[in-house]
Amino acid sequence: MKTEELILPIKVSKRNFSAFLWHAGFLAFAQSFMDVDTIIPSMLIESGGNAFHIGLMTAILLGGSSFTQILFAPYLSNKPFKKKFLLTGINARILSLLALGFILYYLRNHQSQSILVLIFFFITIFALSGAFANIGYIDILGKSINPKRRKKFFSGRQIINGSIVLISAFLAKQLISLKEYPINYAWSFAIGGTLLLMASLGFWRIKETVASKLPVRNIPDYFKTLKAELKDNKKLLYFLGFINTQGIAISFLPFVTLYAKQFFNAQNNDIGVFLFSKIIGMVAISLIILIYSGKIRYNLLLYLNVFLTVLLALAVLNIDNLHAFRYIFILGGIVFSLYTISMNGVLLEVSRHENRALYAGFAGAGNILPAIFPLMGGWFIEQWGFSAFGITFIGVVSLSVFFIYRMKCTH
Repeated sequence: MKTEELILPIKVSKRNFSAFLWHAGFLAFAQSFMDVDTIIPSMLIESGGNAFHIGLMTAILLGGSSFTQILFAPYLSNKPFKKKFLLTGINARILSLLALGFILYYLRNHQSQSILVLIFFFITIFALSGAFANIGYIDILGKSINPKRRKKFFSGRQIINGSIVLISAFLAKQLISLKEYPINYAWSFAIGGTLLLMASLGFWRIKETVASKLPVRNIPDYFKTLKAELKDNKKLLYFLGFINTQGIAISFLPFVTLYAKQFFNAQNNDIGVFLFSKIIGMVAISLIILIYSGKIRYNLLLYLNVFLTVLLALAVLNIDNLHAFRYIFILGGIVFSLYTISMNGVLLEVSRHENRALYAGFAGAGNILPAIFPLMGGWFIEQWGFSAFGITFIGVVSLSVFFIYRMKCTH
């Protein structure tokens, strides 16, 4: 099925391009202050949480932000213009972060159980509003930037992310070290919420000039639509296959960190080097794609990423010294950035402007294997070792070649 391409006036496309980059820049700055891998879990533990609470939080932030998109997509697909819904989701995230800061600062003398209940309430709001906003974001992005400028946008966004996150991570670390619990986390969430508010100003500048609507009455109707789309648009089927195989690549590096700690006794300073190396890889490949965005097709990026992902796993399995891990993480940053750029771009290509919100929901609900892979990975390594895990990882990623071939991306 041939997808419809909408070409906006150059002035409108440029305005929207800059608006989305404004959002990306301030979002990158905010991320370290509300980081779901470090700041939020650490805060939760110091608030009286235990291993169960950490697991529940991870399920809400990761599973909630992916699978609940299937609930929001039918509703949003009925709306021809989605800017106000995007802003609603973003504003809810801002308020939830500011509320977390308020709770930690003003209710610090209350019982920890009461604090935990409120923390989980606002974490849930934070996760669900993110899923709600993401559908509108994908839909508006697809019809607000002309197709030939999309790769330039995605690579430019990665460069901004890689450059700014390193600075914000240093500032967040200094903030957390400067004060004791709970003042440090209260300030961290307050700053994160404020920066997210600044990021949202970019969305106010967007000109949503094209209507996009695909009527869907309810959840059963949604699944009927999914079935019809899978039958009518084979690219969607192969896209879901692609994200369920190549998608596990972005969850591989945490296991590499585990490997470095267990077998090579990596210290805190080494972890800092790994982070910096990953960012170097992300920025470098993003800059290359930005320069050659008009000449590089998604097919090339997809095949290249499969090759580099397999090379990454093989390199880890054959590594013999701690110093070499910095090069592993440079390669890991390249893989992460390539997947992020190509996955978002391919989603826009396999969908049409009127069904893009639905497809964003399909992608979230269909992203099953990458969601459960981190849970299975630790158990797999304990049972059979890292080598068996690495070989299995290579096998799953290699399957994505078939789906890439069948998608036949045109851009």
